[in-house]
Amino acid sequence: AAGNTSVLIILATAFGDLVQIKKQLISIIAQCKERGLVHSVKWASELSVSLDALPLNEIPAAPELTEEDARDLDALCLAKSHFELKEYDRAAYFLRGCRSQKAYFLYMYSRYLSGEKKKDDETVDSLGPLEKGQVRNEALRELRVELSKKHSAGELDGFGLYLYGVVLRKLDLLKEAVEIFVAATHALPLHWGSWLELCNLITNIEMLKSLSLPECWVRDFFMAHMFTELQMIKEALQKYQSLMEAGFAKSTYIISQIAVAYHNIRGEGYLSFRKNIYFFLMLLQSLLRKWSKIKYVWNHRVSSEQRVFCCPLTGNYYSLRSQHEKAALYFQRALKLNPRCLGAWTLMGHEYMEMKNTSAAIQAYRHAIEVNKRDYRAWYGLGQTYEILKMPFYSLYYYRKAHHLRPNDSRMLVALGECYEKLSQQVEAKKCYWRAYSVGDVERMALLKLAKLHEQLNESDDAAQCYIIYIQDIFSCGEQLEHAEVSTALRYLGQYYFKNKLYDEASLCAQRCCDYNDAREEGKALLRQISAVREQGEPSSTDLSLPSVFNPLINTTTPVRRASPLDLSSGTP
Repeated sequence: AAGNTSVLIILATAFGDLVQIKKQLISIIAQCKERGLVHSVKWASELSVSLDALPLNEIPAAPELTEEDARDLDALCLAKSHFELKEYDRAAYFLRGCRSQKAYFLYMYSRYLSGEKKKDDETVDSLGPLEKGQVRNEALRELRVELSKKHSAGELDGFGLYLYGVVLRKLDLLKEAVEIFVAATHALPLHWGSWLELCNLITNIEMLKSLSLPECWVRDFFMAHMFTELQMIKEALQKYQSLMEAGFAKSTYIISQIAVAYHNIRGEGYLSFRKNIYFFLMLLQSLLRKWSKIKYVWNHRVSSEQRVFCCPLTGNYYSLRSQHEKAALYFQRALKLNPRCLGAWTLMGHEYMEMKNTSAAIQAYRHAIEVNKRDYRAWYGLGQTYEILKMPFYSLYYYRKAHHLRPNDSRMLVALGECYEKLSQQVEAKKCYWRAYSVGDVERMALLKLAKLHEQLNESDDAAQCYIIYIQDIFSCGEQLEHAEVSTALRYLGQYYFKNKLYDEASLCAQRCCDYNDAREEGKALLRQISAVREQGEPSSTDLSLPSVFNPLINTTTPVRRASPLDLSSGTP
């Protein structure tokens, strides 16, 4: 509580004058709009609309034009019209020789986007998005040389530094790019694009702490975003809650970011959040119910921007119907419209996996990672692909990457455990399986795999303990008749109790086995064995140290997860 109070005090100071913040947002919206930075315009507009409107006399006036601005005004207006039509070469042509900061940025940015567009066109004109290979933006090196000279002369403003950083990042000069983006945030703290680019280059919390960032209210949004990206969900939620209490309670951006944070931890808090996005879900349901209308709109009325949304939606539709060739086709169409569509790359990788085209799947996942190195789905998909190719060392590497991004996701831990098993590293496999159970096994497979591993190692007591915990969890949730692996656990426990002369427990397990088709005959055979032993007058064991699965089942409450009875470390492998 004390920590939250101190955060609120700091935020109260930073956000003390919401009217001033509103004026700053209006100003940066205008500046970014003039330069074609649409994503920064969108971010600032979402925050601005969440604040109270200003009276007419308090709306900030447009900055006065300099002599250079006045000379470049006509060329800038014409170039901006070409820029908005995505005619970047024409925009750059009319800005040659302009000297104002605004015109120079648009000139360089047009050249950069022209190179990106040509690169994308070259990708599309080849044998499809997966034939990209090493296609690069040919303008990057020239832009770097020119911007470097300007930077050395101290002639780049905050927007120019941002573009210089983007060019360096595209050239994989990441260390230099980080330095330039930090300088850009100092030169123009209100430009969200610089912060967001910097976020994509920060790999861990230590690197984040080492950066010298400006003291500005935008920094709080950046830190909250970074906490979410680095899977520090608790800190991210606290930060966003503080921002809402500081005056941004109506911000749709913050609401969506909190939803992302809850989604990352699959927390129960996400359930209460559904009320805020209910109408979005209803819209999607309506679209799916009217599929024929979607196809009509697709064929007759949809613009290119809307097709970027419709193509993945259509691809998912065909994927759900197991029409994987059609699904891949629509994901490819989405990539032709927007080669940086992360979801389309990842989903196309999934489709190629379904089609047993592992080489194409690998290439698709690699492109997804190029777009966003924090996309754990792409790392996980690569791990699965190399697992199919029976290359466990490669698979282990990619699963560890996915686990690093999702440390509390049981699926990553189970996949790691399976890899360690194949590499005969049973101790590490045990740790992974137990850790997967400890963090919340969404697929209910970790304990089963751990029990079977103990079986292979002839560790019968430990295997029995795992099966007991597994059955208790399944039975407490009322899923015992739906989960196929329950019969496996009951068969093993029946034999385990019989060997240890716990005939009552063995009989109960055998009776339960008779409820399952695949275990019925074994259950009946075990019951006959138990009857034969009892007829011979052999007494049951009184060893109280052996575990029993049925006593806890009398209680209807869900069993509490406790420390590992196997004395396994639950630390991250």
